[in-house]
Amino acid sequence: MTSAPLAARLTTPSGPLFFPVTAYGPGGEVDLDVYRTHVRRGIEAGAAAVFACCGTGEFHALTPEEFQACVRAAVEETEGRVPVLAGAGYGTALAVRYARLAEEAGADGLLAMPPYLVIAGQEGLLRHYREVAAATSLPVIVYQRDNAVFTPESVVELARTDGIVGLKDGLGDLDLMQRVVSAVRTEASGGGEGPGDDGFLYFNGLPTAEQTQLAYRALGVTLYSSAVFCFAPEIALAFHRALRSGDDAVAHRLLDGFYRPFVELRAQGRGYAVALVKAGVRLRGLDVGEVRPPLQEPTEDHLKQLAQVIERGHALLDGEGPK
Repeated sequence: MTSAPLAARLTTPSGPLFFPVTAYGPGGEVDLDVYRTHVRRGIEAGAAAVFACCGTGEFHALTPEEFQACVRAAVEETEGRVPVLAGAGYGTALAVRYARLAEEAGADGLLAMPPYLVIAGQEGLLRHYREVAAATSLPVIVYQRDNAVFTPESVVELARTDGIVGLKDGLGDLDLMQRVVSAVRTEASGGGEGPGDDGFLYFNGLPTAEQTQLAYRALGVTLYSSAVFCFAPEIALAFHRALRSGDDAVAHRLLDGFYRPFVELRAQGRGYAVALVKAGVRLRGLDVGEVRPPLQEPTEDHLKQLAQVIERGHALLDGEGPK
């Protein structure tokens, strides 16, 4: 774990945030050698951070031992060049255990997933994340989605909690996000010019976040997860550069020619937010294996369509696609 504060290292990322898939061998076991290669290639391609064993990395499918081995491998491959964050989830006791395993493995921070199965009230959610934050010295980003949706008042309380440094939004309610940003800015820190100025971080965590990032950027939310970076880093980097430079013409061209077709293909199957990404990594030449149950592999027809979408995306970068 590096000494630089995580929030400072993530505030102005030089590249996309990388959520690597977890590699499995022919027998379904974790393949750490291939996983290391995948992480290393992502860093060399320009990732600004590695989020190991999170949603795209099939956190739900890993044993605690596999989880810790993957986090440790990611830490070793990064060699401190970029921060490594790890997932932590399930009920409070298990989330605390995963948090401590990540700390032992050398992670720089945690992405706290929603609690398992239960629909809890705001006070119960706050207690859950406070206990996770108190369990280690690692800074925590809370992942809002599904059964963990917060009122602006609750996010203010999260922002006031020692160890909690940010909120990743996987819900997509922009009205709620605007109210959250405003509440934290005015009530948790005494004011600031915009999101993140008070040190509290916000992330767009929707599947294929690039598809909605122009809207999130309008709220001042500039950080986003990029699953596309796993299998098409050139496209993800081009889009990231376009956002940073304000080149909306390039952003629109990639949205129209690559991201929208990819998202429409992703919508053709349950679990494709992970399975299609993993298939994309294989199509680019790295055999990371199939997804574990209960997820399932894309159909042959969808794999063919995926290859075509990726090819078209690269053609857009080369100036061959539609303008």
